[in-house]
Amino acid sequence: MRLSLVVLRPILLVVMFAGMAGAHATTLRYATGYPPGSLPAVAAENYAKAVEKYSSGDLKLRVFALSLLNASETSDGIRDGIADGGYLLTVYFPAMYPHTNLVNESAMQLLLFDEDELNGKGALAYEGAMTEFTFFNCPECLEEYEKQKQVYTANAASSSYGLLCNKPVSNQEQLKGKRLRVAGSHWSRWSEHFGATSMSLTINDTLEALHQGVIDCTIASAPELINLGLIEAVSDITMSVPGGVYAGANAGSFNIDVWRKLDEKQRQAILRAGARFTAETPWSYLQLEKEALEKTEKKGATLHQASPDLMEASREFVKQDLNTIIDYYAKNHGVERGEEMLDTFRGLLKKWVGLVQDVDSLDELETLYWNEVFSKVDVSSYGMK
Repeated sequence: MRLSLVVLRPILLVVMFAGMAGAHATTLRYATGYPPGSLPAVAAENYAKAVEKYSSGDLKLRVFALSLLNASETSDGIRDGIADGGYLLTVYFPAMYPHTNLVNESAMQLLLFDEDELNGKGALAYEGAMTEFTFFNCPECLEEYEKQKQVYTANAASSSYGLLCNKPVSNQEQLKGKRLRVAGSHWSRWSEHFGATSMSLTINDTLEALHQGVIDCTIASAPELINLGLIEAVSDITMSVPGGVYAGANAGSFNIDVWRKLDEKQRQAILRAGARFTAETPWSYLQLEKEALEKTEKKGATLHQASPDLMEASREFVKQDLNTIIDYYAKNHGVERGEEMLDTFRGLLKKWVGLVQDVDSLDELETLYWNEVFSKVDVSSYGMK
């Protein structure tokens, strides 16, 4: 049967416009060092959906979970254009991101807040304070990213860090001589203060190290039991120490040349989606924490509480270590404003502890981060110099 041109023309126009729409969409490669199915990888997939949604389909992200770049390759990989963007853990690159790491390493100060004051929302507060501080109070942080040909557009934070071990470690005596994998020099100093040996390993090497007895514990958040499969190697858990969260993650680190080629609508979409990503990581970590601990306990692991003397000694350590952080980064990395930076951040953290108390859902947290932080970033100039 032959179709007339009158019948064909609408069909051809639909096909043509569909092709044009597809041709105009930009797809960027996004890398995360976490494996498929892990919480950060799922959050990255949701981030990609949010970018597409807020750009009205004009911008898309293709997520590569532990395939394009691993955690230790991410910074150079984004800088060199292997990926257009990714989930950057600054702790692996102390010389490249000292100002960011300095503030991240003050996270154990959450131990100094009253538990009733935090109300289980310390990670949400720290995430908000870290994001606001980076965007608006730390030009040095943004310059660090620019030197690596990157731009900061979102943050990520974990739930509280504790001891995930293959033997009981809940008091000062048990800490002595233990080998602890750490994710920051503050936790390294805490370990060594109590007679343990700190070891630096990437997240991708932790499970094997626990299995083989290379380390006795990893200082990490409870969801990593599931995210990294540590549930298979951990037999004893003490979550009350050393405390703090990991928040030195540029969850939306984009190659700066890629960023500058995007139009303002696309950059705005990335920031709007960034508010969602910034909210989803700590919120999801807090939701997964209980599940991870319950599953690990069912597999035979024992949950411990830190002894009162270890808790008190840890709080005293944190008070002293805030000064140590300032001196360490001044001496080793040339950070000149350390004391001023931590004073500013401490004020922001207190503000955010109050702001997050009425948040009862992920959507509410996203809206709070957007209204208080991301919406105030000027996309016409940010990252464009």
